[in-house]
Amino acid sequence: MNNYTQALNILNKAKIKISDELINSSESLNRVNSKNIYSNVNLPATNNSSFDGFAIKASDTSSLSRKNTKLFKILDNIAAGDKPVLKKIKKFHTIGINTGAILPKDMDAIVPIEQVVFLPNKLNPKFIKIDKKIKKFQNVRLKGQDFKKNDLILSKGEIIESKHIMALKALGIIKIKVKKIPNILYFSSGNEVSNLKKLPNWKVKNSNRDYIKAIQKDFLFNFKDGGILKDKDEFVFEKKIKKMINSKTDLIITSGAVSAGRFDFIPRVVKKFKLSHFLKNVAIRPGKPVLFAKIKNKKKAIFGLPGNPISAAACFRFFVYPYLRNSLGVKSEKPIKAILKKTFVKKSKFTHFTKSKIHTTKNGKLETEVLKGQESFKIHSLINSNIWTVFPSGKSKFKKNHIVDCFFPNHPNKIF
Repeated sequence: MNNYTQALNILNKAKIKISDELINSSESLNRVNSKNIYSNVNLPATNNSSFDGFAIKASDTSSLSRKNTKLFKILDNIAAGDKPVLKKIKKFHTIGINTGAILPKDMDAIVPIEQVVFLPNKLNPKFIKIDKKIKKFQNVRLKGQDFKKNDLILSKGEIIESKHIMALKALGIIKIKVKKIPNILYFSSGNEVSNLKKLPNWKVKNSNRDYIKAIQKDFLFNFKDGGILKDKDEFVFEKKIKKMINSKTDLIITSGAVSAGRFDFIPRVVKKFKLSHFLKNVAIRPGKPVLFAKIKNKKKAIFGLPGNPISAAACFRFFVYPYLRNSLGVKSEKPIKAILKKTFVKKSKFTHFTKSKIHTTKNGKLETEVLKGQESFKIHSLINSNIWTVFPSGKSKFKKNHIVDCFFPNHPNKIF
């Protein structure tokens, strides 16, 4: 039986290729960028004012002081969005300017309005008095100070966030190439699973389906419900895989029927197909009977998740999602490092994914606590958790204050 690291290595070698598409940058939130994007302009496009005030030529103030003041004649006022003043301004003249307005020709500094002394008075301003030397480019946003032409804006493989969209729009980048969103076809399995509102005690709600459907936007996939596979639907599932191979579906995910029971037909059906990679059973808790298969010479793969809800959630988070990232060309997630609040003991050969709660201590450190109720059928402790804490194989006892790896359950860890 493979350990978790060995299983991930198999998945990494069996990634599928996801095609690119061209979309509007304004609609690219949570998409994966397909190629490096560079600025094709300077931002700001030219020098502009960072304050409301008065534009001057700094060299006109080189000899000024409190004992040697000078009056600058006010000529006009320009606002952000006004066409720049291109004519040369005479010495000891000034133009009122608003934040964001382009500096007039040869003017290279701004006196903020809060520092201005008007003459003859504020109600009838004809001049401003300057009594000190003003540095060149003081209170000026310089051309290309934010982004210079050919600066890297967004790297290949980055997941696009709202901050990236702001930059792309500011730079006038309208169309970008991104990875298509992977399509997942999901099947629940088992006679006990039902979508009915009222159920007898021997039936269970189809909660795994709705959980995975709910996280699709944060975990980079489109969800399609394939329905419930009953215990007698072995041949139905085989037909579904055949149809998937020639469709736009990238992954089939099943929940349940992957263990060794009489009606656990998922592994048996999957093995009927020509596979380049196959994985069954991993030394993990919860979710040991997880299954993975890559269809040979096809950009298609299958995951069989266990039926217990926590096992399904953990196996999606730590098998399916890393596989999606790798196939989309996104870098591996970085774990959040936290201090273990209490000693945790497990079997040495197993990796454990535990429902935990992370918080900040009074001295500003991250601390994680493994919650009670780690059984794979217990959803209550999942509700109380806000993090998965991972305890790797090769060690059985993790003492209090040990540094451990953590992963958010409902969205990816951010890379900083």
